[in-house]
Amino acid sequence: MGRLLRCILLAAAATITMSGSAGARPWPADDQTIQIIVPAQGHGSTRDAIVQLITTKLAQKLGRNLQILNQGGAAGNIAAELAAKAPADGSALFFAWGEILALHPAADRAQSAAQSFDPIVLIGDTPNILIVNNDLPVHNLAEFTAYVRGHPGVVNFGSIGNGSYMHLAGLLYMNVTDTNMVHIPYSAAGLATSNLISGEIQSMFQLIPGALEPLRAQKVRALGVMAATRSPTLPDVPTMAEQGHPELQSSNWFALLAPKGAPADAIAAVNTAVNEILQEPDVRRRLIELGVSPRGGTPADLEAHMLDEQKKWRRIVSVSDMSIR
Repeated sequence: MGRLLRCILLAAAATITMSGSAGARPWPADDQTIQIIVPAQGHGSTRDAIVQLITTKLAQKLGRNLQILNQGGAAGNIAAELAAKAPADGSALFFAWGEILALHPAADRAQSAAQSFDPIVLIGDTPNILIVNNDLPVHNLAEFTAYVRGHPGVVNFGSIGNGSYMHLAGLLYMNVTDTNMVHIPYSAAGLATSNLISGEIQSMFQLIPGALEPLRAQKVRALGVMAATRSPTLPDVPTMAEQGHPELQSSNWFALLAPKGAPADAIAAVNTAVNEILQEPDVRRRLIELGVSPRGGTPADLEAHMLDEQKKWRRIVSVSDMSIR
């Protein structure tokens, strides 16, 4: 009887497993809306344009409805918590960027949001670019560094606030070149740029989207892009690497992630679709217009990138004599 009972139980378990597999819904289900959670209010920024572009194309690729949910507040932590607690069934994705996934953890502002998510794909990045007032007597990185060394604690650089990419890019520059500059935090990039043009500050480690208009109007001068390769948006501007400093790399970057434990087929499908989207000529053209270099790659590539970024900025914060708060 014991043997017969075991056989009956095993048969029942097999039947349950088979019926469960047969009834499993494919991803994404026909009636499933996929939500893209964005940790900021939509207000026409570069990141808004990126998420709108990718979401529209992704909906077409997957043949499903995608909905953008903007949730600002607490430096992105509210949206990150919302996304992390969403069902891990592929119905929710998290569109985030370097400040949330790397800078804030490095600055001890919050626990790394990346720990609550599975990486999917790196969409693109927008490097910092060193721009200076037109009256500053420098025309390349070497001349700028010599000038700063000759005027220690005199040359100012503006940013959108402590702990921002513009600020930490400046800290990185000073750490690598052993120079001393004065950080001037602003509440808005536009005001900082206006003060740069007028000469109230002498330099900025601006992000490329914010530098495009004044550069095209020749109101400021570009000295170098903080990236391994030239920006397709500003192909005539040399990189810091070309000027002898390959370690001077800094950029904000944009990625898609999923709540921890999301189905492997969902991650694979979104990764494949986004990589295909990033190869489409109209998408590449639009991203480059925005000042974004298209990237792509595997989930493992994104995970490695996040870890490298956190490690780099944590080191810069720890060795800097300047408070980032």
